[in-house]
Amino acid sequence: MGETIPLIGEVMRNLRMPGSISGEFGGDFRRFQQQQSGQNQLILFAILAVYLVLGILYESLIHPVTILSTLPAAGVGALLAMIVTSTELSIVSVIAIVLLIGIVKKNAIMMIDFALKAERDEGLAPIEAIREACLVRFRPIMMTSMVAILGALPLAIGFGVGSEMRQPLGIAMIGGLLVSQSLTLFSTPALYLVFARIAARRREKRAAKRAARAATQSAKAAAP
Repeated sequence: MGETIPLIGEVMRNLRMPGSISGEFGGDFRRFQQQQSGQNQLILFAILAVYLVLGILYESLIHPVTILSTLPAAGVGALLAMIVTSTELSIVSVIAIVLLIGIVKKNAIMMIDFALKAERDEGLAPIEAIREACLVRFRPIMMTSMVAILGALPLAIGFGVGSEMRQPLGIAMIGGLLVSQSLTLFSTPALYLVFARIAARRREKRAAKRAARAATQSAKAAAP
């Protein structure tokens, strides 16, 4: 359908039909066009749902942003893999990108969750906590990523009847996982430290304002 619709549209334009005559698709072709137009909304709502769940889980608006920062790398990796293999961005490819939203963010969750627990229970500084998280969680992250990549490999290679329908799913997943795995192991700890420093500065400013307010009130109370 993705190849046929542009060809039919080109033929209709070349016919130079009168303005009173118009053409439109029906049946499966109409549903295909509707699905194509709703792909961006689908991805946006999926990311929003993940953000809300993570915000409720961590009771924070910052940590979900750190976790979701892994998604652009996955999307770029999926698109690069499809470009290299000359694979079209079909509905199956979009399904793979939505799956990547759930698979890729688990790397950041493993690190962020461990770092927050280390800060809370062991009293470690943010840089020490995230460093410990990277060391402890490195092997589980690599194992789960390799399982996902090897699981998608048969889909990307293509076996059996209808394999051409499943190939975009495997190609997009493998590309997204490889690129995100290579980048997020470095970017996630860096963003965690950046947001931790911003939060620390905000706490210092609030403490300074409270101290100044308390000093002003005490000075007014002491005045005759």
